[in-house]
Amino acid sequence: MLQTIHDLYDELERHRVMLSFQGPLSTDLITALLGAVERKMEGLEPDQRTRRRVFNVVMECLQNLFHHNANLTIHEGTTRTTDLPHGVVMIAQADQGYQVLTGNFMAGADVERLKGHLDRINALPPDQLREFYRETLADGTYSNKGGGGLGMIDIARKSGGKLEYGFVPYDKDKAFFSLNVNVTN
Repeated sequence: MLQTIHDLYDELERHRVMLSFQGPLSTDLITALLGAVERKMEGLEPDQRTRRRVFNVVMECLQNLFHHNANLTIHEGTTRTTDLPHGVVMIAQADQGYQVLTGNFMAGADVERLKGHLDRINALPPDQLREFYRETLADGTYSNKGGGGLGMIDIARKSGGKLEYGFVPYDKDKAFFSLNVNVTN
């Protein structure tokens, strides 16, 4: 068991965690988190292209957390609805690049649609993924949250890999969605 805040930081450093956050998200906080990622990446990653790819993936992931969120939070075994979206984000160095992990509650009714979208994205090779992005952009269809489905496609394009995801049912109306994105060097 961790004894102090210093023990926690030591543990995060051992696992090469650059940033870890759990809580309510606002546009100001997202801007601050992106600034922190940008500063941290400048000190860690010499390749500008990789820095830009990681930053873009983090930005899309944070936007998804903010816009596609069931606004639930759990405190001491109780669940409550909040005005602000809540999310979890962690960014860590990996052996072959960087990992961006996010999680948030979402409407259970949307799980199958999102799963189908992610499976389609993961099945496409890079050239077909670019074409799918163009088709989706030209489609002009938007969800009730204002998204056109481009975010996950863009995350897959920028990361250069498959999107790892999971859904954990929470109650009859909600599920917890987790996304792990590996951005390779």
